[in-house]
Amino acid sequence: AGSKSYYGIEWVNRGYLIGHNSAIPLSPSPSPSFCRKRRRGMDSDVEESLRKRQRKNPYFVDSSSRKNFMQEEDIRLEITRARFSNVLKRHGELTERLSRDSDKMVFERLQKEFDAARVSQTEEICLDGEEWNDGLLATIRERVHMEADRKTMLGDTNMVPGPHFQEKTTYKVGSKVICCLEGARIGIQYGTSFPGGPCELYHCVLESKSFLEKMTVLEHTIPFFLPIREAENDLLSSNAMKFIDYIGELLQAYVDRREQVQLIKELYGDQIRELYHSLPYHMVEFVLDVSDCKVTVSLRYADLVSVLPSRIRVLAWPSKKNSINAATLNRKESGVLGSHQIPARLSYAEDALRTMSLPEAFAEIVLKLSRELQHIFHHQSPS
Repeated sequence: AGSKSYYGIEWVNRGYLIGHNSAIPLSPSPSPSFCRKRRRGMDSDVEESLRKRQRKNPYFVDSSSRKNFMQEEDIRLEITRARFSNVLKRHGELTERLSRDSDKMVFERLQKEFDAARVSQTEEICLDGEEWNDGLLATIRERVHMEADRKTMLGDTNMVPGPHFQEKTTYKVGSKVICCLEGARIGIQYGTSFPGGPCELYHCVLESKSFLEKMTVLEHTIPFFLPIREAENDLLSSNAMKFIDYIGELLQAYVDRREQVQLIKELYGDQIRELYHSLPYHMVEFVLDVSDCKVTVSLRYADLVSVLPSRIRVLAWPSKKNSINAATLNRKESGVLGSHQIPARLSYAEDALRTMSLPEAFAEIVLKLSRELQHIFHHQSPS
């Protein structure tokens, strides 16, 4: 009982194989833990085989591993993009918060004060070249203190002001207007422009308590992200004229860079997929979707008074649908064909951005892009 006969051999439940003349003990059935260890051993053998194969052929990559790696990279890129978009959103909110009504009220108040000074002026002197110098600035400081003295003297009814006290002179130096304001203050109004017309006005008010003390910036309407305080510390006490000129260059360069970016958004907005920039527009990056590829443009300006970028990088990336094999590696021992997408550097575009304004360079890039891509990728295609 409990056994079966098959070709003269009986299987006994107790683990013996019984023949006609002998009994041979059977090995017990393998345990589950033994099976798991054996499977792990087989897996390790397979992994070791793959490692040996990769050592023989470093370009061998399992297709499923490559696919998983690309999917993980895409996920990481999407996470980074989402985080960066959130940073840009918070950046915009901060910018708006720092440009609230209080700043607008300061602008309106100073603008009214400058307008009143222009209305009451008895003379406007336009200065060119060497006429604007340290000696003239000293004269302006003297007039400021004379005006303050006049206000004090008018409080004395016995004092009759002379004709020189009635003079109110305004000086115009390029796009700057310099005038004397009440309270021993020197006001500078900066005009900015872009081809096509004038842009914003900015103000800077310097306080001059006495000739023995250095002038200080009392108030201004200059954007907070431009380094006026650094310029005050570095220049105002040693060379006030250079400080005044530098602030004008700083503002005009900022407006120029900003308007260039705004213009390409208006003219080529349908081709620009992404555009990022710093507040002073001294770092600009954007992406173009043209000619069935993606072109990334990165611009860096040497300083905040530059209107042309000094560090430029323009790369063309082949699309996933029509990827271009920049390198084809075929190893007979592995039988695997490896290919890698790499971007092509567009030197002609970088040269255009280095010498032209951004809208002009953009038009030049788009005009020649298809031909340049065909030329570059034709030589990189697999043979």
